This record gives sequence, C-alpha cells and structure tokens, in this order.
Amino acid sequence: MSALHTVLYILHMIAMIAIVAGAVIPQPTGRQVLAWAARVQLLVGLGLVAVLEMDGASLNHGKIAVKLLVALGVVALAEISNARYKRGQDGSALAYAAAGLTVVNAAIAFLW
Repeated sequence: MSALHTVLYILHMIAMIAIVAGAVIPQPTGRQVLAWAARVQLLVGLGLVAVLEMDGASLNHGKIAVKLLVALGVVALAEISNARYKRGQDGSALAYAAAGLTVVNAAIAFLW
C-alpha cells in the first residue's frame, strides 16, 4: 500500500499544480485544465484517504472533512468558471478563487 499511497500523493500534487496553473493559462485551455485538475484532485484525495484507512492509519476526520468541503468548493468554482467561459462570459474571477482555495487547502494539509 505504501507504493500506491506514494503514487496517489504525487498525482494529488500534480493536480494541485495544474489547478493553480489552469487559472493563469490563457483561455479556453486554461479553464479545461482547471476543471479537469479539480475533478482529478478530488477523486485522488478520496483515494488517498481510502488507502490510509485500509492501512489502519489514525486519521483526523475533522481535518479531512474540512479539506473535503474546500475541495468541493474548488470543483464547484472550476466548473462554474468553465461553464461561463463556454457561454462567452468572463469566469476568470472564479478561476482565481478556485486557485486560491487550492492554496488554502494545501495550507490546511500542512499546518493543521
């Protein structure tokens, strides 16, 4: 399980980088990268928790709940930003908010 945990952790970090980069990459590619990276990071994060639970690790479920809520906010902002771009509206503020929440989520992970 340690190898699986390592692979999932690396994918999780790559997705985080892609979310932040997707907010600054020119449209339309940036919005698509942002949306897909947010989806992937949420799913990989759930996979990380599952792997740790299977290993019997002692987890702080309060922290995981907060991180899950923030991650759902990131996905929602990314999806709305992508949808607004497809309709010809400006969704850049939402993309920046998603990137900011991603940084907040990383800070929660390392500081809590």
